[in-house]
Amino acid sequence: MASLPFAGNRKLLYAGFGGLLALMLAAGIDALLVLRSVRSSDAQIRDVYFRRSRALDEVRAGIYQSAIVMRDYLLASDRELAQAQVEKWTSIRANTDRALGEMAESLDPAESAPFRNLQAQVQVYWKLLDFIVEIQGKDKRNRGAAYFSTELVRRRTAMLDLVDKIDQISTRELTSGDAKLNATFDQLRLRLIGMLAATVGVGIVLAAFTIRQTLQLENELQKRYEEGKRTQQELKELSARLVSAQEEERRAISRELHDEVGQSLSALLMEAGNAAARVPTDSAEVRRHVESIKKLAEASVNVIRNMTLLLRPSMLDDFGLVPALEWQAREVSKRTGLRVQVAAEESAAELPDALRTCIYRVVQEALHNCARHAHARSVKVVVKQEPSRIILTVEDDGAGFDARRTRGLGLVGMEERVNHLGGVFEIRSNPGAGTRVEVELPLAS
Repeated sequence: MASLPFAGNRKLLYAGFGGLLALMLAAGIDALLVLRSVRSSDAQIRDVYFRRSRALDEVRAGIYQSAIVMRDYLLASDRELAQAQVEKWTSIRANTDRALGEMAESLDPAESAPFRNLQAQVQVYWKLLDFIVEIQGKDKRNRGAAYFSTELVRRRTAMLDLVDKIDQISTRELTSGDAKLNATFDQLRLRLIGMLAATVGVGIVLAAFTIRQTLQLENELQKRYEEGKRTQQELKELSARLVSAQEEERRAISRELHDEVGQSLSALLMEAGNAAARVPTDSAEVRRHVESIKKLAEASVNVIRNMTLLLRPSMLDDFGLVPALEWQAREVSKRTGLRVQVAAEESAAELPDALRTCIYRVVQEALHNCARHAHARSVKVVVKQEPSRIILTVEDDGAGFDARRTRGLGLVGMEERVNHLGGVFEIRSNPGAGTRVEVELPLAS
């Protein structure tokens, strides 16, 4: 038997589907890695921006607060209050320098020059404040106020402008980072679209190939099914022809035995009787031999008669189905002691020859099974005719068997006969519960 067309391309299908799955897996892993990188980069950019913004806010607040503290220092009326303002200014200066140090750790190249300028301005600003603190005596209020209103305010304004400039640069850097992230997302989108297009393309090719192979496989299976169906039909027709030929052969052999052998033995029996009548009374030995020949001839006639009836009972053709079934029941009862009851309608005698033969052979095989295998005591045979069908049932009270597992040649032959005539054959049996054979044959309208 030739291999199916699908089997030759199995490796190609495995490779194609494996490649498709690998492509989808690679696309998924690549997308996850890109998303992870984008998320990490976005978190890093925003963390740097927020730390820088906090540092700038601290620097801006330190500059404002230092100016306010220095104003309060100049306006202080006693030494202790002035010293408290100096300590507060020292703390503000330390916090501001720490914020500048944090900014220095997260600078971008674009912010280096403004930041260095800011650091220089802050240091000059701190020196001015140190100078104001160092002014003693009566000049403290006048000279300090002059410095405060001129140099200090000017430098503070310049430093705040630098802080704002750095803040603007940080904002632009954040915006640039967002733009880079958007560009990365666009690239990821394009890559995913490419992967999707490749996956869909490979999937379409594989689907077309699979559909083509499936259609070829379906056509091949349809051909095999039709071949099997034709073979089964041919086997059924062959079986029917064999059954028909068997019946014809049995009929011919039965007729030959009855007409030729039976008549010859009957003639022999008659001649033996005539010879016995002519034997002298004083020839006892000759008479004994003649009587022996006569008995052998009678036994042979009986054997030939039984063989003829078993092969094809002439009463089935001459008198019909019902007498043949009743004769069969009597013969089985005499031979085996089995009680056989036949209940058949008279109209069954008018059945076509094929139906009569089928029913007779089914009953014959069923009675044989009852006597040989079932060990039954009684059997009931019922033949019932309806307008469109004829129903036969053979039921015994024997040992029974598992009908789902046991199917002998006799049962198969019975079923083949019934199926050939378009009938239904069913057997119901369970161990210890007897057996019931049901046959339904259609009648021609």
